Amino acid sequence: MKFGVVIFPGSNCDHDMIYVLREIMAQDVVELWHKTTDLQNVDSVVLPGGFSYGDYLRSGAIARYSPIMDKVIEFAKNGGFVFGICNGFQILCECGLLPGALLHNSNQKFVCKNIYILPENNHCAVNSSLDLSRALKIPIAHGEGRYFAPDLELIKMRQNDQILFRYCNDFGLITEEANPNGSVENIAGVCNEIKNVFGMMPHPERAADDELGNTDGRLVFESLLRIMEEKRVSSYN
Repeated sequence: MKFGVVIFPGSNCDHDMIYVLREIMAQDVVELWHKTTDLQNVDSVVLPGGFSYGDYLRSGAIARYSPIMDKVIEFAKNGGFVFGICNGFQILCECGLLPGALLHNSNQKFVCKNIYILPENNHCAVNSSLDLSRALKIPIAHGEGRYFAPDLELIKMRQNDQILFRYCNDFGLITEEANPNGSVENIAGVCNEIKNVFGMMPHPERAADDELGNTDGRLVFESLLRIMEEKRVSSYN
């Protein structure tokens, strides 16, 4: 599969993502500068974490207007897979590809630590192969990670299985104490209605290498690749 990793001014997780996709997952990867309008025929676009444009105005608010984003939006509306992590998740919410918004953490502090998330279902590419009873240990690093959506939007998201992950403790229990940023309903990741655009605040690329002593994040990428490969096979038949 061919992945395009978008690099914005202020991205700092781009090369972590490139390394994991290329070296750990053995995929073809191209770097996409934010000013380009050529997605180079990629199978999936990844918006990595970082501090695009210094997080001025709101996290992701300026990056949403980078020239490449018109092409990313077009790509997504044509069914292409788009994956946003941390700042990438914020950008996808800003441009309307994902519902809701990411607000300042409830404690008004930057939070950087390992947390646990539980997959809500197996209905999206990034959680399709995950064990619904197993909590995944994934790092977070953000100051604006508090997910919010209005009540009616949340009802719609629950009905459409658009909630991907919720923050939990190491036993897989979804509790207020396990919520690191005050996200509504402990939500850590969501997808769009047709389930080809997905975003999450935790960083699976920081938990994918054996040398780090934690490979829970690799399971997320394996799930995505399985669905992408199935889609490619079905397109040939």
